[in-house]
Formats: sequence, structure tokens, C-alpha cells
Amino acid sequence: MRVVLGVAGGIAAYKACTLLRLLTEGGHDVTVVPTASALHFVGEATWSALSGKKVHTDVWSDITEVPHVRIGQQADLVVVAPATADLLARAATGQADDLLTTVLLTARCPVVMAPAMHTEMWDHPATQANVATLSERGVHVVPPASGRLTGSDTGPGRLPEPEELYAVCERELASVAGSATPRQAPRGDLTGRRVVVSAGGTREPLDPVRFLGNRSSGKQGHALAEAAARRGASVVLVSSSSLPAPAGVEVVPVETALELGDAVTAAARDADVVVMAAAVADFRPAVYAGHKIKKSHGTGPDGAEDDSAPVVELVRNPDVLAGLVAARGDARSPVIVGFAAETGDESGSVLDHGRAKLARKGCDLLVVNEVGTGVTFGQDSSTVHILRRGSSGVTDVGPAPKSVVADAVWDAVIALL
Repeated sequence: MRVVLGVAGGIAAYKACTLLRLLTEGGHDVTVVPTASALHFVGEATWSALSGKKVHTDVWSDITEVPHVRIGQQADLVVVAPATADLLARAATGQADDLLTTVLLTARCPVVMAPAMHTEMWDHPATQANVATLSERGVHVVPPASGRLTGSDTGPGRLPEPEELYAVCERELASVAGSATPRQAPRGDLTGRRVVVSAGGTREPLDPVRFLGNRSSGKQGHALAEAAARRGASVVLVSSSSLPAPAGVEVVPVETALELGDAVTAAARDADVVVMAAAVADFRPAVYAGHKIKKSHGTGPDGAEDDSAPVVELVRNPDVLAGLVAARGDARSPVIVGFAAETGDESGSVLDHGRAKLARKGCDLLVVNEVGTGVTFGQDSSTVHILRRGSSGVTDVGPAPKSVVADAVWDAVIALL
């Protein structure tokens, strides 16, 4: 299929070379449209060699072919990686001062933008407003990753890895291939739906310094919220994560399991779908110490140093997922999706434990996550198995980027809607 790869002027332009290679090796006809600034980072010769085509940045080259109109008109997908703060601003305001921005105005196919910039630029209200505007127009904005930036800086603003962007492009192209009108971006299949997504691991305070928690980063829940918004839904994200809020999503910040349960229950009252992707703590300390618990420096009856440790009594937290199912009763709405983090053990496999949990919880879908040290938690990819109540079938996804997992979950939800 015909893909336009737009490249804006950022240091992450070097990663677009790998994305270009993946797209061409995937059998796609790729036209690279860099900005003039992008050529300061990766030269014209590199783009021409990798794509097998001439590369231009302005509307005056090959003028008889009317490139500023034809390239966008004929594309099946336009992907901009990296999309700098400047490019996002120009695209959001409809400017057409170079070849890439004119292509964006004439394209009637899906458009993917992958922002990359310093954290301060990404967090600025102007950039966030531009991202929200583009998302509302149907542009798929892939949230930046968090990590090492230019120089010694770290934080949100890093361009996602080319393999993840390639997976997003393949999914968009698959939707075009299955559309009756391939030159038009597909209508959002969650348009008009209200969804609630929970994300992150809860923190149960022990004293003002310490808490009981888990390894969940919230990346999967945030990917689910971002995908739902892109597909047209009105999204409430109940999150304990410190990740940046996805564009166009209402975020309710929480910390403890009790706070999360209250927030999800309130938001679920008028929801069409609730997805419980958060890693909710099963237990919390029975007593919260209002001061830091000190390590003893005294001596025992025998004069020896007291090296005992305090005993922490735990109480069970409410089961938020089971509570949602019970509150719904026999009603068909909302569709309720649970998540289960499983490792498998001597008593059963990951799927065995997942099927038992699905039967126990009574939700409509259960997404079983394979977890472990360095697996899933905090990572950008995962492997999941989607189980449906009343069916013995299973949908296996991965190893794949969490954005791809998110779309697979929504595909399963839409089948129920």
C-alpha cells in the first residue's frame, strides 16, 4: 500500500530510517516527505537510498506533477515520525508552508503522528492543545515514550521505538484494506460510547513514608484509554500512574484501592464499557501510623541489641471488579472487562488460572497477562490471552506493543457491543 512518511526536524529523525526500512520490507510503497529542518539531521541521500525515490521538501519540485496535492490524495496512510512541537502546531492550525503540511491537508486517509520533543515542550499547554485538536479531527497521535532525551535529559518526549510505530501503521493499513472506501479514514467504531478505564498499581500507605504496592506502571491502561479516545469514545481514565494523560481523556487521579473503587464505581454509572486494567492491591495495612515507624535501637532483656521488626496486620480490600459485576446484575450494560496478571505454577498454567478467575468474577471479558521479572510490568510490550465468558475460545496477542494489545481488547469489546 502507499505510505507517506513525514519526518520533522528533530534528533529522533534517525529512528525514522528504521521505520522506513520496516515499511518497505513489509511490501509498502513509501514516499518520504521531510521538512527542510529534518535534512539537518538525516540527509536527502539517505532517504532517497532507503526509499528508492527522489526526496523533496518544497512544493516547487516536479511542479507539473502537482506533488502538494497528489501525494496526499493517493496515500493509504500518512505517518509523521518524529512530529515536533512546531509540526504539531502547524498541522493543528492548518498551515501549508511546505510539502509535508500540504500533504497533511490533502490526505483523506488515516494519519498517524508520533510526537518527539523535550519534556517541557511536550507538557506545555500549547502543545497539549494542539494534540487534542488533532486527535479530535481523527489523527492517531501515538503518545511519546519516557526515557533518555537529547543530552542528559530524561522524561516523557522520547519517540517510541520504530517497531512499535510500525505495528501501529500496520493496524491502520489493515483497517483501510478492509474498508469499502479505502481513501477515507474509517469512522470511529466507539463513537458515542462512554468508557471507563482504570490504570496503574495502587499504593496502600503504611506510614507517611512507606506503602505497600506492586510493579504496575499503568502503561497498558493508558494505552487502552488512548486507543478508545482515538476510536471515538468519551473516556474517563481512573489512574494511579504518573504517566502523561492521553490527549482528549478525562483523568481522575487516585492512589489507594479504596479511592480507585469509589472513582470507578461513580464513573461506571452511565458507562457503556468498564475496563479494569489497574493492578488493585488485594490487601492494605489494618492500621496507618501517623508517624514514620522507627527501627528499634534499644536492647532486649539479655542486653543484646533488639533486632526485631514490627508486624504489619493486613485487611482485605474490596474486590472492585466483582463489585461492578454484582452492581450490574442481569443488565447487559456496561460491558465489563477484567485483567488478570498470572505467572502459572505447579497448580496450573496461566490460562488455567485465567479461566478460573473468569468463572469466579463473572465479567464479560478477561485479559490474562503473562507477567514476571522484566515481563509486562513497566515494559512497552506484553503477551495476553483474551477470554470471553461463555466461550472456550481464546484470542492470543503478542508479544506485541501495548498499543496493539489495547486495540485487540477494544476489537473484542466491540464484538460484544
